[in-house]
Amino acid sequence: MPQGAESLLDVLAAHDVEVVFGLPGVHNLAIWEALQRHPGIRMIGVRHEQTAVYAADGYARATGRLGVAIVTTGPGAANTLGATGEAWSSGSPVLVIATDIPSTLRRPGVHRGVLHETRDQKAMFVPVTKASFDVPSAVDVAAYTDKAVQQATQSPHGPVYLGVPTDFLSAEVPHYTVTKVEPVHAAVDLTEAERLISAAVRPLIWAGGGAARSGAGDAISALAAKLQAPIITTYGARGLTDSPHVVRGPVHAPPVGKLWDDADLVIGIGTDFDGMMTQNWSQPQPPALLAINIDKAEANKNYPADVTLEGDAAVVTAALADEVTAKQASVDIDAVNAEVRALAEADSPEAMKLLRALEGTDATIVADMCIPGYWIGGFHHVTKPRGLAYPVGWGTLGFGFPASIGAAVDHRTIAVVGDGGFLFACGDLATLRQEGLPLTIVLVDDGGYGMLRYDQRIANHAISGVDLTRPDFARLAESFGIPAVTLDGFDGLADALAAASGPAMIVVNAHLDPPITTSPRWYRKNAT
Repeated sequence: MPQGAESLLDVLAAHDVEVVFGLPGVHNLAIWEALQRHPGIRMIGVRHEQTAVYAADGYARATGRLGVAIVTTGPGAANTLGATGEAWSSGSPVLVIATDIPSTLRRPGVHRGVLHETRDQKAMFVPVTKASFDVPSAVDVAAYTDKAVQQATQSPHGPVYLGVPTDFLSAEVPHYTVTKVEPVHAAVDLTEAERLISAAVRPLIWAGGGAARSGAGDAISALAAKLQAPIITTYGARGLTDSPHVVRGPVHAPPVGKLWDDADLVIGIGTDFDGMMTQNWSQPQPPALLAINIDKAEANKNYPADVTLEGDAAVVTAALADEVTAKQASVDIDAVNAEVRALAEADSPEAMKLLRALEGTDATIVADMCIPGYWIGGFHHVTKPRGLAYPVGWGTLGFGFPASIGAAVDHRTIAVVGDGGFLFACGDLATLRQEGLPLTIVLVDDGGYGMLRYDQRIANHAISGVDLTRPDFARLAESFGIPAVTLDGFDGLADALAAASGPAMIVVNAHLDPPITTSPRWYRKNAT
């Protein structure tokens, strides 16, 4: 009979998990030992538990597959909460497996002082997960692992916590067979949706992260072509489709915002119309709103829809595209795109140098919550699905570098980070070097927390707490065996990126002002 740790890994493998991220601790060593006997799963050992979950999230965003993090008990589990919250807010399919103290030492309702003990470890995760489970007995390890995987990967996606008492990992358990459950897509009545579309003259498609996670790009392209409708993509849907109907700029740019204002029908696909995209809901309620979403409540919580089609975004949108009547174009999308590009060029020629250096790359880009990341999230033209990972769920500073470790497992990746956020996880340069991942870090050093410095400056406040002591980042990378170069400004960035292979760092000394996508620069007058 297998032990609990082996059974847990068998379930993961049966669900096609090929890589996990983790950090060993006294209570989870049985899993690490079982991994030595399980060649089908690669363990990437990181230097901080938060990195384990960020990397799992980055892997999930880049591949569309389940990201798995394995950490130890108590403080190890607690260290993951910021990253788990980001995965939750962004709808990433992530499984966080944390050991707990031995079941034989647990006394209900009493904190006894066992090593790494908490009163209720699972309770820490409940607010930032789709579901949380504690394995009740050793014989249930496999079944609960199976249930947790299926919860994380069934729409709507989200992170799931699985707590496993350490003694269950070494206990003998019965064999378990995984039965995969294929999604069943019920037929949706399109009658009212077709009525709305038929009456519309200026339809607009707004595609969100749910559309990207469902792989709805082709269906949305077909619908846009039929309706001759512009497609606005949220941060989570960048690269969803490279249709000529895609608007290459954020809704925070007035020419794009005008598309919303002028539309007589908005078709929201896989979106909840969050505050970051709508300038805290200062965009007016459209004259008519059609929502396509796996979750009716999520679709209606911010802008109530006239009609909601509840179901998988790809399936429902494809069915709708087949049924609607073709329309004539009402918007010159090329002209809108040209106007947005001209506005960005005039706003920050330096930021546009960064964006031009990234044009045409096949690499996955992972951007942190930093001024260069804001420019990328708003204005970089992403040409492939899952080509950009950006922490818009919680707006979690420090996401960029550790998430890029996960994204780089399967594909060349460029992480664009600031000097402040990078230092959150700089110890994982060791992971990058040890694993030899094809990751290039573009670290833009502006001397501290540039966005906060800008906030203080425009408010006429004293500059405080935002200018930071930093290391020589190039020498820091080189001390880990990672080649590094330093540039003054972005002029040589394209060449440096072309020359980079394997683990590499490019330090760019530059100061940028934030783009119009950041809240101090929102143009909607009642946005706060």
